[in-house]
Amino acid sequence: MLQHVSYSLDVIREEARRLVCKGVIDRKQPIYVLCQFIPPRDWEYVERELERSDFLLRDPIVDLLGREDWCED
Repeated sequence: MLQHVSYSLDVIREEARRLVCKGVIDRKQPIYVLCQFIPPRDWEYVERELERSDFLLRDPIVDLLGREDWCED
């Protein structure tokens, strides 16, 4: 039986933060760019969690991340 990964808002934020800090995505891009880095079978769980937290897929990543001091060198 396949298990799906739990995608809490904190997990989604941490993944987005990691991708921004690595320079893979830009904080000005829409949240939906994250779908490129999350398995398609799990994307509906991510969407549901984002909707539950009042985020739209077209909102910029920076809205999801909040603070500006999240990248460390």
